[in-house]
Amino acid sequence: MPKLVYDFAEGGRDMKDLLGGKGANLAEMTVLGLPVPPGYTITTEACQAYLDSGTVPPELAAEVDEHLEALQQRMGKRLGDADDPLLVSVRSGAKFSMPGMMDTVLNIGMNDASVVGLAQQSGSERFAWDSYRRLLQMFGKTVLGVEGFEDVLDRAKKAKGVRTDVELDADDLRALVAAFKQLVQDHTGEAFPQDPREQLDLAVRAVFDSWNTERARIYRRQERIPSDLGTAVNVCAMVFGNLGSDSGTGVAFTRDPGSGAQGVYGDYLQDAQGEDVVAGIRNTLPLADLEGLDKTSYDELMRIMQTLEEHYRDLCDIEFTVERGKLWMLQTRVGKRTAGAAFRIATQLVDEGMIDEDEALRRVNGAGLARLMFPAFGATDDATKGQRLLGKGMGASPGAAVGKVVFDSATAVAWAARGEDVVLVRRETTPDDLAGMIAAQGILTSRGGKTSHAAVVARGMGKTCVCGAEELEVDLEAGRLTTPDGDVLVEGDVISIDGTSGNVFLGAVPVRPSPVVEYFEGTLAPEDGDDLVQAVHRLVGHADATRRLAVRANADTPDDAERARRFGAQGIGLCRTEHMFLGERRQLVEDLVLAQGEEDQQQALAQLLPHQREDFTGILRAMDGLPVTVRLIDPPLHEFLPDLTELSVEVAVAEATGEPVEPKRHALLDAVRRLHESNPMIGLRGVRLGLVIPGLFAMQVRALAEAARDLRAEGLDPRPEVMVPLVGAVQELELVREEALRILADVGVEALVGTMIEVPRAALTSGQVAEAADFFSFGTNDLTQMTWGFSRDDVEAAFFSRYLDLGVFGVSPFESLDRDGVGRLVRLAVEEGRAAKPGLKTGVCGEHGGDPDSVHFFHDAGLDYVSCSPFRVPVARLEAGRAALPEPQA
Repeated sequence: MPKLVYDFAEGGRDMKDLLGGKGANLAEMTVLGLPVPPGYTITTEACQAYLDSGTVPPELAAEVDEHLEALQQRMGKRLGDADDPLLVSVRSGAKFSMPGMMDTVLNIGMNDASVVGLAQQSGSERFAWDSYRRLLQMFGKTVLGVEGFEDVLDRAKKAKGVRTDVELDADDLRALVAAFKQLVQDHTGEAFPQDPREQLDLAVRAVFDSWNTERARIYRRQERIPSDLGTAVNVCAMVFGNLGSDSGTGVAFTRDPGSGAQGVYGDYLQDAQGEDVVAGIRNTLPLADLEGLDKTSYDELMRIMQTLEEHYRDLCDIEFTVERGKLWMLQTRVGKRTAGAAFRIATQLVDEGMIDEDEALRRVNGAGLARLMFPAFGATDDATKGQRLLGKGMGASPGAAVGKVVFDSATAVAWAARGEDVVLVRRETTPDDLAGMIAAQGILTSRGGKTSHAAVVARGMGKTCVCGAEELEVDLEAGRLTTPDGDVLVEGDVISIDGTSGNVFLGAVPVRPSPVVEYFEGTLAPEDGDDLVQAVHRLVGHADATRRLAVRANADTPDDAERARRFGAQGIGLCRTEHMFLGERRQLVEDLVLAQGEEDQQQALAQLLPHQREDFTGILRAMDGLPVTVRLIDPPLHEFLPDLTELSVEVAVAEATGEPVEPKRHALLDAVRRLHESNPMIGLRGVRLGLVIPGLFAMQVRALAEAARDLRAEGLDPRPEVMVPLVGAVQELELVREEALRILADVGVEALVGTMIEVPRAALTSGQVAEAADFFSFGTNDLTQMTWGFSRDDVEAAFFSRYLDLGVFGVSPFESLDRDGVGRLVRLAVEEGRAAKPGLKTGVCGEHGGDPDSVHFFHDAGLDYVSCSPFRVPVARLEAGRAALPEPQA
């Protein structure tokens, strides 16, 4: 059997798969000689075995015995000893950081006997009873599933007439311990376990179980973390920040994770244990205040922070405790940061010589760039003029959020599901609030600091967050928010929060365009922008210099095409023609449908041709010198006609009331009935429509060719491409291609003629299809529907959420490409298509072309370009560059 337990001194940061991120980094700090309390890590493999079988691996107990004995020997104490007890913490630690999502238990080893010994050894009876009540509270909730400890604590503070737990004395805490023990007895029917080893074993199992809690599953889905990794468990000798005013605990960052600014950044809390900081139960002090409280510890912390940043070559997130003037390091990791901070820090580190530009590009991503392109509040003086300021907290995660106030997670989820923008307002958030945090536009808390749970999770998700707005009184039970001026806001009132300034405003504050969008639009020169705009300019520029994939845009109008070009598109990968038949032109489509013979049909098509030519002229002009792939009409004709039910009712009502009905309305009703299909998405559409209605595709090809001819006469360089949709057999493509080439030659224009690959059969017979195609463009929206056998319009609301809960999907296959199924068809089509026709051009025009993860797949599959909506073009450019980077050197 593999080794299941490792001493901190046996590991390193390259062992995250086995030791989890926390364990690997504790080991790394130990190896670096930093002051880390001794301990050991139980591996993720032990957790995986437990989750698979439901029982702890039998060999684990002996390994824990061995490492626990070594820890006791090193500390000179025994776990839970009555005279001088060793206490330990039990903490989770997965490969990928999941802040607050899994469980921690501190002070394992406390019992009725050891509390007396701890009081004698520490010289502080209050400290000993405080440590015991913390164990009861954390163990009771985490391990035993008992709720209500916070209510008992609140009643104790109220009875004493105090606001914080540090104001409770030893007698108060002794009484609180008795009340907590009774709560455990009442809820479980059993006394709190006094055996320290039983406490330890139960806590380890609870951490294993916390991998599959609802909040952990939700977080993994949100962050796309695999569900089969499991968590490691870290058992560490306790060091105490709750020994008095010369002790404390804190969280530090080597740079500001909100903005990327360099400097002292973090929170410190005197006379507290670590969970107090992230829980936001008490408002913290800025880390810089530690210098005045304990300069020796502060100076040592600054040196360690510099050491860690230089060692990891990145922003580091650090948890530490000061025990009576002695600094201890409890955790480090590469810190989560906002999108803006990620871009700024990456370029800062390049300028400081820590990393090269390739590594900087690896450290940003398209999802972050997309967040930077959303609007924000304007400069405070202008955007908030006339807006009422309700209060101010700490800007914990930047951005602008406007929405209706809700006070609980369930309401946030429910209101967001019906299309409402909401701001989740809490005293402080807990991991149980995760679903509401995801649903909300922003988060506002009256407690906590910039390293609280709300702040850390919001930054990781790119959500706007204001924390520690303590002048705002949040009454969750009554469902109201009271301002210092006495104003009362209730559920449904609209507020605006500024995650940069920390301001909270009544009503909706206007937002301004993102300066990053202004840069891409060309209205803001990079040298005139701030450091964020300059960082984006540098990194997207490096991506452009690195990438192999071209990036095109899906654009149907000249305006869309012009914007796409400003955003860096290298052509149009999908120009849909169906919108050109809507509006006032519906009448022309009706005339085509109602045509009684070939002459009427040709007349209707002749009326449509100049409109099509005009449309194509504008788009080709906007994309002069770049390829424009025009998809011939795809949807079934009934989409351009009146609704069957509405038209039937109209005619029936008219007949019933004796009103005259035009013969054309009767004829139209007959036509709509004739064209009505039970499943139109796999009915008469695409290439089938072009073959069934002679002259339809020919009209479109002629309009495109004439538009190109006219622009060339003006001295321009139009580059049209004809794309045939929904091909399933090469014979379909051959028929359309032959006609298209004849028309192109007649007009005197050259153009590529290719096909969309969106029917599985086309992918499976791609070698044959390639013989008649100049290019393949994968329509991954339809290809996903047809491969899975479901309609995106119908099933996302019907069962996708359930499938995500059950793990059938890690993410919706319409959001990120299904690599195993749809992706396999793409690879097959590329390989067999190019085997039949070397040099065959291939691209993708589904919205997957702008999905960061999918772009990497398309690069690996050997496609020539991706195409996406204009707004996502910069995202695709960035990700195409990241996909082309070589593997980093170990």
